[in-house]
Amino acid sequence: MNKIILKRHEDRRIRSGHRWIFSNEIDRVEGAPAIGDTVEAYDAAGRFLGAGFYNPHSLIAFRLLTDKQEAIGQSFFRKRIERALAFRRELYPGLESFRLVFGESDGLSGLIVDKYVGYLAVQFLTAGMEKNKDAVLGALREILAPEGIVGRNDSSLRTMEGLPQTVEVYSGSVPDRVQIEENGSLFWADLKGGQKTGFFFDQRDNRAALAKYCRGKRVIDCFCHTGAFGIYAARAGAAAVTFVDASAPALELARANALLNGYEGIFQSVRTDVMEFVGIKNNLDKFDIIILDPPALIKSKKHFQAGYRAYRKLNTAAFESLGPGGIVATSSCSHNVTPQDFRALLHESAARAGRQVRLLEMRSQSLDHPVLLSMPETEYLKFAILEVVS
Repeated sequence: MNKIILKRHEDRRIRSGHRWIFSNEIDRVEGAPAIGDTVEAYDAAGRFLGAGFYNPHSLIAFRLLTDKQEAIGQSFFRKRIERALAFRRELYPGLESFRLVFGESDGLSGLIVDKYVGYLAVQFLTAGMEKNKDAVLGALREILAPEGIVGRNDSSLRTMEGLPQTVEVYSGSVPDRVQIEENGSLFWADLKGGQKTGFFFDQRDNRAALAKYCRGKRVIDCFCHTGAFGIYAARAGAAAVTFVDASAPALELARANALLNGYEGIFQSVRTDVMEFVGIKNNLDKFDIIILDPPALIKSKKHFQAGYRAYRKLNTAAFESLGPGGIVATSSCSHNVTPQDFRALLHESAARAGRQVRLLEMRSQSLDHPVLLSMPETEYLKFAILEVVS
């Protein structure tokens, strides 16, 4: 097998449990591996570190799959996916829709698999995983025998790996909408055209956490997507819920989900640029709970300052609009915002708004998106529930 040999001392991070090797840490390459090939990694003294995917054109040049000398094929992927499935079954007994595979956290770098009852939405985000697509799909069919598998390979992450962005049905048939159940509520998910793979499973536990504050409250769900936060609020007894999003398909889906659950009487929707809407004085004043779940506003480190200011603007406007007892539920899914950064921007936002704010809960992504302590990159979602005190 082709090999990469690391520079002296550059093995320390991967020995501590991290799963990436960067291009500037490699001393030399032995053989002639192509983009996405599986190679073995060795330290400067010639000691075996593991096997994984190699891409010489990516900053992340090596992605560890295993620290053993074993074959990487359908049997390997089947064992990893079976282990991932068993973990979710233990976490969420009886749940039939969830994130089945979460990349590095499940030992499958570059692979995302979301299960929607009998259907699967799959993302091959790296050249190595793309090259092993048939083996992965074969393993998924063996384990789950899904009615249909759709490839949601329209993520910008593929561009960095030199891969095209595509959406295609790999096998079976996948309807335009799939109905799923979550904590007693029903949702339509658009697996072929919705954001991410069609539904935000990563906010599941946060939606449940926020719901207990919503009884009798007027709630606004900004960047609503499928309207899931608003649906949870209605189920908990919210007096009124307003969906806000710039996307017409997102609002249509949110309204469909309100109808599906019998809550149409308490919902209204506003189609507009959410950043502009939140920034207009008095737009938020009539609400008791403001939910802010924006897309990643910081795509890379070079955009950190501009994105940070955008997050701060959103949260400042929310705090300014609420009186004592009002609640802001706010999140960031930007990888480049650390939990410490997020706390700092919330503190700054409250200060700019002239509000004293109490932190009720600080949370992360749902448990089917597990975090590796050795890889801070796997903890991307920050979610806070805050109460305005004065």
